[in-house]
Amino acid sequence: MSATQLAALARTADTQAMLRRFLALDALVTGANGLAYLAASGPLGGFLGVDSALLLGLGAFLLVYAAGVGVPASRERPPVLAVRAVIEANLAWAVLSCLSLALWLTPSTAGAVWTVLQAVTVAGFALLQQMALKARQDSTD
Repeated sequence: MSATQLAALARTADTQAMLRRFLALDALVTGANGLAYLAASGPLGGFLGVDSALLLGLGAFLLVYAAGVGVPASRERPPVLAVRAVIEANLAWAVLSCLSLALWLTPSTAGAVWTVLQAVTVAGFALLQQMALKARQDSTD
């Protein structure tokens, strides 16, 4: 993906705004997912074929993580180390999601599809954030 395509996706050529938008979108989607897991852990657990207690724990974690991602997103110039931590955490989440399917979870078909879609989405956030960080760094050189 070129810088032009990335800017079009972010709807801005301002690399600071681009990075903040991708972080904010990550925080928003993660927070919504966490809230859904907390508010509907029973029905979602049944549908996805996973223990509702697992969803409660994940929901609480995701809300805390979303707040953590929101901090650098709210900064005029998100700190490089914070952004890299978000990127690495997102990549770890994507890998662990796939490993959980292979090693210990036995979800329903919907749960397996959801887990893979979630992993792909989170990896996509990491890619967009990495590209936006690189574009920001390139624009300051």
